[in-house]
Amino acid sequence: MASWIMADFDDVLDKTLGGIDFNPRELKAKYLEERDKRVRTDANAQYIEVTGDFSNFVDDPYAPAAERKPVTDHVDVVIVGGGFGGLLMGGRLREAGFDDIRVIEKGGDFGGTWYWNRYPGAMCDVESYCYLPMLEELGYVPKHKYSFAPEIMEHSKNIATHYGLYDNALLSTGVTHTEWNDDTDRWTITTDRGDEMTARVIVMANGPLNRPKLPGIDGINDFGGHTFHTSRWDYEYTGGSNEGGLDGLADKRVGIIGTGATAVQCVPHLGAAAKELYVFQRTPSSVDVRNNRETPPDFLEGQETGWQYRRMDNFNKLVTGADQDEDLVNDGWTDIFRKLTGIAAKTASKELGRRLTRHERAELMEMADYRKMESVRRRAQEIVDDPDVAESLKPYYRQFCKRPCFHDEYLPTFNLANVHLVDTDGKGVERFTETGLVANGEHIELDCIIFATGFEVGTNYVRRAGYDTVGRAGRQLSEKWKNGLRTVHGLQTEGFPNAFFMGFNQGAVTVNIPQTLNEQAVQIAYMLDQVRARGGSQIEATPEGEQAWVDEMIDKERLGAKFRAECTPGYYNNEGVAENPNGFFSANYGAGPVRFFEILSDWREQGDLEGCTVT
Repeated sequence: MASWIMADFDDVLDKTLGGIDFNPRELKAKYLEERDKRVRTDANAQYIEVTGDFSNFVDDPYAPAAERKPVTDHVDVVIVGGGFGGLLMGGRLREAGFDDIRVIEKGGDFGGTWYWNRYPGAMCDVESYCYLPMLEELGYVPKHKYSFAPEIMEHSKNIATHYGLYDNALLSTGVTHTEWNDDTDRWTITTDRGDEMTARVIVMANGPLNRPKLPGIDGINDFGGHTFHTSRWDYEYTGGSNEGGLDGLADKRVGIIGTGATAVQCVPHLGAAAKELYVFQRTPSSVDVRNNRETPPDFLEGQETGWQYRRMDNFNKLVTGADQDEDLVNDGWTDIFRKLTGIAAKTASKELGRRLTRHERAELMEMADYRKMESVRRRAQEIVDDPDVAESLKPYYRQFCKRPCFHDEYLPTFNLANVHLVDTDGKGVERFTETGLVANGEHIELDCIIFATGFEVGTNYVRRAGYDTVGRAGRQLSEKWKNGLRTVHGLQTEGFPNAFFMGFNQGAVTVNIPQTLNEQAVQIAYMLDQVRARGGSQIEATPEGEQAWVDEMIDKERLGAKFRAECTPGYYNNEGVAENPNGFFSANYGAGPVRFFEILSDWREQGDLEGCTVT
């Protein structure tokens, strides 16, 4: 913890933050106490992979796969995944003049996460004018500041149509294996529909938010009632739609496991519909004001070409602590960071008459973080009638130990007589029975159990993808990366020519994920264009380029390590166990997205494809 020894700086802290009405030492101790309750030695192993008895949890309940003959042709580029990554990749390749493209998507349509996440209340939690890709390219303006899932899904389909990505696409098709052929210099891709095609280039755009995970709770197979995962919502059972109206639950006792971002959005609809709703909580989310609203008719007035990128860039810089003269987004995200970094730091520096030292800036951020989280806890206390329930819903950890949530109906739901918070004080559900769940030593009878337990994120790449990739001389990607990722900029790895990996693989974590995916798509399209311009057919990472990026990753990883080590367990910090080479942040660039995007831009500007070789 910070030293708190400079009296003049303590006075500046108090003045800058508008008065400190809490004891930072006591809060720090409380945070660590709550963290220690939740640390488990099994870390990510506490979750079950959806295979075997649980394989139906990855099935598509929305679109039955149409019968078709297996495909055995050749294409120039195969893109695996039809979510935002695949859409952006396909669009940027089309813009660069690549025509022979095929997208392979497990879901029955484009959309990725937004194809699967159709639960009631599903919406983006980053401003839609930043979050929805390619708004300018399609000439589209979202209906709300925060778009709901159906609109996001429709926009995804419109991108696919705009860039002709439905042409030659294979939907309702899962890749089962990819392998490089040294004799033909082509990739062979096989699928669960009997396809065996070849391609010169393969792009893995199958992101982490598609493969659900389940809690490894004793007796999970014993429950005789109805179960489903939020990413495979069963509207035949619940009735209703994304807008709610779950009339099928009127006579049902429903339990939901998990209180992260998904539960925050769907619990209000479950509470409004179910006979009884039991919300099983291990760790409460930070839930602040959402204040969603319709897009004003004059939104685009005065906006010049490039407005979306400027807005995305402004948002990205603000939420990573960089100074900006203007806040174009002005929402809960930017409010947090302006108070934690920009405004607070500028005010304190002005008061001191000098720049803050690194330690002073860290101390200021910690104090501002405490103050912000105190306001989040007060909000729970003010909204929830039962003081014990309100206390259980208060998050005791730093703001970005978990993804912050913003919602205006979640907390009031706990004032309904039929809604019951089952706070397990960090322990989680004890076991399943044939008729319900046991938590805190109490058995609760249930008709339906819903898993809001998220996706495969902190597991290794091959497990998340659902298949292995074989490169030169028969080397498996799982073998190469078993002790950690080795890439150039997170996009290529030596020994796997013409293979690209999108997502969070030694790249940058951003609040606004589509911005990272767009930067990656631009980079990959540039590389393939350069290969074509130079008369080549292959591009591959060199051992030297790969080692240079691994060294850079190691050097920058320490920047956030101490913060994450003190966080309550979650996928941001590998469930509290730092030693995980496949973890969410351990596989990401520690210097942040602003610097990472600059590195990619400078690399393209340099023009010599450093760290890669073209043949």
